[in-house]
Amino acid sequence: MSQLTKSLRGTGVALITPFTTKGEVDFVALKNITENIIKNKCEYIVVLGTTGESATLTKEEKFQVIDEVRRINKNRIPLVLGIGGNNTAEIVHDLNTYDTKGYAAILSVSPYYNKPSQEGIYSHYAALAKATPLPILLYNVPGRTASNISAETTLRLAKDFKNIIGIKEASGNFDQCMHLVKYRSSDFLLISGDDNLTLAQIACGFDGVISVVANAWPLKFSNMVRSCLSGDFIKARKLHYDLLDVIPLLFTEGNPVGIKSALNVMKLCGTDVRLPLVKASKVLHEKIGKFIRGY
Repeated sequence: MSQLTKSLRGTGVALITPFTTKGEVDFVALKNITENIIKNKCEYIVVLGTTGESATLTKEEKFQVIDEVRRINKNRIPLVLGIGGNNTAEIVHDLNTYDTKGYAAILSVSPYYNKPSQEGIYSHYAALAKATPLPILLYNVPGRTASNISAETTLRLAKDFKNIIGIKEASGNFDQCMHLVKYRSSDFLLISGDDNLTLAQIACGFDGVISVVANAWPLKFSNMVRSCLSGDFIKARKLHYDLLDVIPLLFTEGNPVGIKSALNVMKLCGTDVRLPLVKASKVLHEKIGKFIRGY
C-alpha cells in the first residue's frame, strides 16, 4: 500500500461549512471545527463534499473555504477536496482551474440526476482521471444520485486508471461491498460512507470511513475506527453503540441539518443551512440536545 493510501486509512471527516445568521460562511466557526477535528486525531478532512453544502456555495465561496482550510491545517493532516457534479466537462474544467495545492486527493461524487448507464459512469470518471494527475476517490451514494456504481465498474476503473485510488461506498449494499473487498487490488481503498455501518464494513475488509458524525465526536469515532482496524472489536463495539442512537437523528431532516444542530449544542457553530435545506426543527434539536447532555 502506498504512503498516500496508508494516510487515508481510518477516519476522514466530511467537513461542514458553517454559516452566520446572515447566510455568509462563518470562518471563525470553520476554524474552530477544523482545529477540533485535527486535535482529536482524525486521519484526514474532506472539504466541500456534500456535507459541506457544496451545491449551494458560489465559486468564490468555494475558493475561500479551500484556502482557509488549507491555511488552518498547515499540512498537519491530509486534505481531500470534493469536486463533483453531473456535468463532466465542467468538472474537468474545475480540476484544471482550482488551486489544489495542499490537497492530497479529490473526492468526486457519481453524476446525480442524469442517471447514466454503467458505461456512462465509467466514461465520466475516465475523463476526470485523464484531466488531473491528482489521486481520485470515487463516491457512490445511490440515495442521493439515483444511480449506483456497480462493483464491476469500480473495479474496472481501478484497473484502468492508476490515479483512481479508492471509493467512498455509501450504497449500503453488503453484497456489493463484499464483492469489492474480494476482488480489489491491495492498494485500492474501500471507504465507508455510512457512519452506522462503518464497524460492520471494516469487519468485512474496508479501510475506514468518511464520516459526518465525526464533525461532533471526532475522538470517539476515530478511536472506534482505529480499534476496528487493529482487530479490537470488543472496544470498537462499545464505542460504536455509544453513538448509535444519535446517528439516525443526524439524518432525520437531511444532512448536514442534524450535525449542525449537534455542533450548535456543543457551541461550535450555528444551525443555519442554505435552502432548499432548512435548519433542524425544535423537536429534532431538543432530541439531539438531550442525547448530548446525557452523553
